[in-house]
Amino acid sequence: MIDVGYLYAAAAEVLLGATSRREYKVDAEKLIGTLIARAAERLTDGELLRVYWFDAARDRVPTVDQRVIAQMDYVKVRLGNLNSRGQQKGVDAMIRADLEQLARHRAITEAILLAGDEDMVPAVEIAQAYGVRLHLWGVEPPYGTNQAERLVWEADTVEILPADFCRSYFTKVGTAAAGTAKVAAASQPAPVVIGPPSPASVFGQRHSVAVTMSAADAWDTLERAKPKPTTKEAADRNAIEETGEYVAHKWILTRGRDNIQDLLPGPTLPTVIDKELLVEAEKTLGYSLRDLPEARIWVRDGFWDRVYREFDHDGKPW
Repeated sequence: MIDVGYLYAAAAEVLLGATSRREYKVDAEKLIGTLIARAAERLTDGELLRVYWFDAARDRVPTVDQRVIAQMDYVKVRLGNLNSRGQQKGVDAMIRADLEQLARHRAITEAILLAGDEDMVPAVEIAQAYGVRLHLWGVEPPYGTNQAERLVWEADTVEILPADFCRSYFTKVGTAAAGTAKVAAASQPAPVVIGPPSPASVFGQRHSVAVTMSAADAWDTLERAKPKPTTKEAADRNAIEETGEYVAHKWILTRGRDNIQDLLPGPTLPTVIDKELLVEAEKTLGYSLRDLPEARIWVRDGFWDRVYREFDHDGKPW
């Protein structure tokens, strides 16, 4: 049972001196795989039931990374709410509830809890009351300790993951450059179009309008921008690329710029996200792209054209 807020914050502090998730990227899939392997070495008397990944998201809407993690075998993502100050709400209660249910129904005999907050103490006590042996894991702190003393007291065993254990999974990103790009994109006026507008210029204008509109007006604008369905026989590259742009524009409005920026630098999408893109494109076009490999490429091209314009990115590695 992993308190992701603690794991990420503790590892980023000791490895990168970072205090915000915006400052670093995490290869969560590989990190989880390594944690599972380590758990298997420690729990020699039984097999791993599953990994509970306790994280948070705004309005509990999963981010790109969380969607990918949720597709992993033997991993269950639990999401609390992330408030406007970046604080997790409801995560402790979910850990307590899951531990209690598993212990009460004798589904587990041992549990590994990777956490540091004293609020975890009730969860530990409940599990132990049902006979579960509780192993507390922590991340090596830069100095002192990053786990509550009482939590350490209550655990049956305590293990600290060395900084090197996490090092290869955390990478610092250039937040200053990203911030500059955001300001530039927000302040750039809509381009002046002479003659018939291209799909690129139309979508660029739509974004500039949408950010100043009410939510209702933005959705109305998005609906008007929606490409008209075509038939499989009449499929053409421009219409399909425009559909890819439309999906990207819709996701920017509905999922937020921060979540879409997580997809950069591209142009490869995680398998789960790529499938969502193609499904939405098929719904808009009104026919399946399964037998049209070139058309699937065109959808992705249109999608990335829109994303790159949104973040003033030319498609080259940063």
